[in-house]
Order: sequence, then structure tokens, then C-alpha cells
Amino acid sequence: MITGASSGIGAAFARLLAERGYGLILVARRRERLERLAAELPVEAEALVADLSLREDRRKLAARLRSEERLALLVNNAGFGTRNRFWEADLEGQTRMHEVHVMAVAELTHAALGNLVRQGAGGIINVASVAAFSRSPGNASYCATKSWMVAFTEGLALDLGSMGSGVKVQALCPGFTYTEFHDVMGVSRDRIARILWMHSEDVARRSLEGLDKGELIVTPGWGYRMFTAIFPRLPLKLRMALEARSPHTRGRL
Repeated sequence: MITGASSGIGAAFARLLAERGYGLILVARRRERLERLAAELPVEAEALVADLSLREDRRKLAARLRSEERLALLVNNAGFGTRNRFWEADLEGQTRMHEVHVMAVAELTHAALGNLVRQGAGGIINVASVAAFSRSPGNASYCATKSWMVAFTEGLALDLGSMGSGVKVQALCPGFTYTEFHDVMGVSRDRIARILWMHSEDVARRSLEGLDKGELIVTPGWGYRMFTAIFPRLPLKLRMALEARSPHTRGRL
């Protein structure tokens, strides 16, 4: 099952997994795009329209995961961002972000792990962001929810590893990626150095290669790997000063 599958990284996962012969359950809000993608894939692909900010939709997907005895992989990819000071932002939108990035990930992962642990195989990929390792003005909730996703995945890895479950988990932490995501947010690509941008197919491919190797945290791109290795270790005052002044804070990773 892939959430947020109708475009971008989610659609790239769908195409790559189809190449590997996986049957797919594709989840997104946009029916037309979802059905078009399902029709073009060379494997059995089911399109499920759902809004992960809605509790009832999450419950239906969780029930489907619990009933899917052949489940091999869950990709929690659905997500979105906003750019505004938290107290000036629409609270409903902020709440939706937490529902999608936190509650949906927790509920679907809980549902999937029952079958995966029983099988002693399979995996879960939680699509976070390099923003999990930094903060930026106007993105308080986004950075916080992505940080939660990384911490949650690390905690799962400890629990699964301690029992020798055979189930792999991964937090995928991409940086700027050529998708409509940043276009919707109004982030100008011209303001961000070209070297920082990646293609969604490369991000998804690196993630799957990492999962094959059992890598817990996957950060595509050597520059982003250096950033996530060094930046969080800087003194807090220096780190926050850099975050406040960085030209990249005008966008969102």
C-alpha cells in the first residue's frame, strides 16, 4: 500500500514497485489521477480514494491493511506543507497536517505490523524529510511532524529488532524534489540552487535500495547526507541563527 500515490514520490514508488512485480494498493484523494496511474501500471493495482486527515477514511484503510494477508510493504508517503507563522495560520490546516503526518502514519503502521510480524518479513517506509533535522520559519508544524516520523521509525526499529521480527522499517528523508508539492506551496525553484533538487524517481529508487540493505535512515543526495550528519550537532544558538538566516527558509524541504 502506498499513500499519497497520485503524484510525485508516491507515484515513483508505484512505478518502481510495479517493475519489481508487486501488486499495489494506491491511496490518494484525487480519483482521476489515481485511476490513471493504476491503469498504466503493468501489475494489478487497486485505486482507493481516501483523505487521511479524516478519521473514518483512516479507519477504512487500517481495516484493509489488517485483512490483507499478502501485505509486503506499506509506504506512508501522504503529506503536505504550509508556510505561515503558526499563530497566523489556519488552525484547521495545522490540525490536518498532524492528522496526516502523525495520526495516519501511526494508525496505518499499527494496522500493517500485525500481518508483517506474523509473516516475519516485509517493510514499512515512512517518508519524512531533511526538515526533520532542522527548523525553518513558517514551518513549525511541518518540521515537528517530520521529526516525529523519524523518531517513531527509530523506535519501531528497536522494538522489531529486539524480537528478531524480520520486518524492516525506514525513514526516508528527501530534500528538495521535483514534484508539484513545492509548486503548490509557491516555492520558486529559481530561488533554490539547482544542485539541491532531486528527481522523485531517484528518491524512491534510493529508498528501495536502502530498504533492501536494511538501512534505517535514508537521505538521498550526498549534500543532504552531510547536512543531516553535521547540522543537528551544532550548538543550539548557532543552529537557530543559521536557520533564521538561511535563504532556504523561504521554501520548504
